[in-house]
Amino acid sequence: MGNHVDMTPTESVYEFEMTSASGEKISMEHYRGRVLLIVNTASQCGFTGQYEGLQTLHENYKERGLSVIAVPCNQFGSQEPGADTEIQKFCQRNYAVSFDVMAKTDVNGEHQSDLFQYLKGAAGGLLTDKIKWNFTKFLVDREGHVVSRHPSITKPSALGADIERLL
Repeated sequence: MGNHVDMTPTESVYEFEMTSASGEKISMEHYRGRVLLIVNTASQCGFTGQYEGLQTLHENYKERGLSVIAVPCNQFGSQEPGADTEIQKFCQRNYAVSFDVMAKTDVNGEHQSDLFQYLKGAAGGLLTDKIKWNFTKFLVDREGHVVSRHPSITKPSALGADIERLL
């Protein structure tokens, strides 16, 4: 008998969708062929200043194929209490963010997004796969596969070399 071949297609981020801040469903297919940095964010967190570093990565690498995607979340210390329109204004006013900032989304628990369930399963955390705090970062290659997961304390600037390798 020959080797068993699993006919289940390999999952990738392209099988999921997110909701834009305006409420529109966006297929992750929109990002096919790009390196992705997907980050759960919050406006009132000690790590909120990382928006600046994320914007710098976006500006430095967008032309070469990087897309930064912020996913606001209010599950950690209620540090993202605003409505989606308020979050967008905050990001523009305080950090001149020009990358995609999606609708507020749960990243853990019963109502977590399917995308984050996939991301966490593909790149588990220390002790638990749960996201522990705001500004957890997932780096995804051009084929839609999770390459690495980085905790809140990892500054966006520390990801430059990893991003360069994927570009």
